[in-house]
Amino acid sequence: MAAHGAAGPATGRAHGARHTAAEFTAVYGTAPAGTWAAPGRVNLIGEFTDYNDGFVMPLALPHTTIAAAAPRPDGVLRLHSGGAGGGIVELRTDAPSRAAGSWAAYPAGVLWALREAGLPVGGADLHYDSTVPTGAGLSSSAALEVATALALNDLYGLGLAPQELARIAQRAENAFVGVPCGIMDQTAAACCTAGHALFLDTRDLNYRHVPFDLAGEGLRLLVVDTRVRHELADGAYAERRAGCELGARALGVRTLRDVPYAQLPVALDRLGHDPGVRSLVRHIVTENHRVEQVVARLDAGDIRGIGPLLTAGHASLRDDFVVSCAELDLAVDTANAAGALGARMTGGGFGGSAVVLVEESAARPVAEAVTAAFAAAGHTAPRIFPAVPSAGARRLADEPTGTAART
Repeated sequence: MAAHGAAGPATGRAHGARHTAAEFTAVYGTAPAGTWAAPGRVNLIGEFTDYNDGFVMPLALPHTTIAAAAPRPDGVLRLHSGGAGGGIVELRTDAPSRAAGSWAAYPAGVLWALREAGLPVGGADLHYDSTVPTGAGLSSSAALEVATALALNDLYGLGLAPQELARIAQRAENAFVGVPCGIMDQTAAACCTAGHALFLDTRDLNYRHVPFDLAGEGLRLLVVDTRVRHELADGAYAERRAGCELGARALGVRTLRDVPYAQLPVALDRLGHDPGVRSLVRHIVTENHRVEQVVARLDAGDIRGIGPLLTAGHASLRDDFVVSCAELDLAVDTANAAGALGARMTGGGFGGSAVVLVEESAARPVAEAVTAAFAAAGHTAPRIFPAVPSAGARRLADEPTGTAART
């Protein structure tokens, strides 16, 4: 989930390995040992299912956080962001500060999690540049964490696989920063491949890359960033997670993943008259089913057929999980009325972004309709761009990355 005030955004600035390395040199007075990138993500379907051991289906964006890094022998961790403002944040590796509310807590948490795991990580200088919009539900925090984890993994020869880096990054966010997120965002940042969505079982972390050739089918997936910023640490996310856990206990299952879709009516009857828990359970069980339906349609080559499932997922998030907002609802309703194949909010909710599946020929009219509807309602103009399924975390050569094309 997105980290408010993380390392970006820097959209519109030069962004790439060479540029970030030059900034590192300007900040620290010496060249970095290398540069590493991790992407933001959009979640095509499967919202809030990850911490219920369920199914999710994210895809990586071309927008990335780049980390330029060099090791230090003195047990000092120095952090600097080109987008967050302020100077260098300096910490001790043996006692990193949690720095509540600061973007630096996320990379500091990664170092803490690596050391807690008994891995031989020393000091480092890191400089970050990013095009992942913060607070937009596009997982800027996971991009920041995974870029840091990959850099430290390479600098210190830890030999961790992508899924292990994702677990380290999740532990950093859960136990150090204090956001009880699931594993989806970090796994997407670490493991996605270009041209595919990632079908992930969050119980055992088995995943499969599902072809998602939008351009080949004459389609686009638009991201509508409402510019309504949210802060997941405000308690609403934790409240819903606690409600899901309460529902699982009441049903006598380990997690809501264990409630079969066919048995949902029976499960809801067993929960009695607690409307809050009932609605949370209904969303999780039906959302897992929607993910499976989307995978089946994509496997059959029917990308257009997933549109109604996206819209149904939004209705469930709006009405059962109650995490939408007026701007997200307006974006979804307007896009569908203007000819979209389907649309839904994505991410943690209460703001952030929606995804909209459209025919390529309808991309501009739909985007213009949404922008006009926001203006008529007095909302800040949304930022709209295509989601191109992109690569996960990697070490960079000197190429630019993460430009954000508009429709």
